[in-house]
Amino acid sequence: MITVQTIVNAIIEKVWEFWTNPKHIQKWNNPTDDWHTPAVENDVKAGGKFKYTMATKNGSISFDYEGIYTKVDKFSVIEYHLVDNRTGSIRFEIQGDKVKITEIFEPEKAHPASEQKEFCQGVIDNFKKYTEAN
Repeated sequence: MITVQTIVNAIIEKVWEFWTNPKHIQKWNNPTDDWHTPAVENDVKAGGKFKYTMATKNGSISFDYEGIYTKVDKFSVIEYHLVDNRTGSIRFEIQGDKVKITEIFEPEKAHPASEQKEFCQGVIDNFKKYTEAN
């Protein structure tokens, strides 16, 4: 399993809104400025589907990150099952006026786990930057 974390200087209501709303997801869901998320579908409820199309801005790489939510406890936890049968979870821990986010997921086999961790940490760090700036 791969684990990434960050602490966001914002209240849980804002963190949850920015994490789950497609208009915000498109603005932060990239590990570096070379990437973007041109399309997002997100139905945040148990049994709801999600699909994030992620791509390099130059068009050399593109993939869909998609699956079904298996558990959603608002302001607390999101668990999911990806279309390739991997699983993951995101935990939101309130720490006063900050929120600690921990994402844990199964790595896929095609790329080294270290690259996947670096990619996902870049995304979660970008979420922190975007949320705190807006």
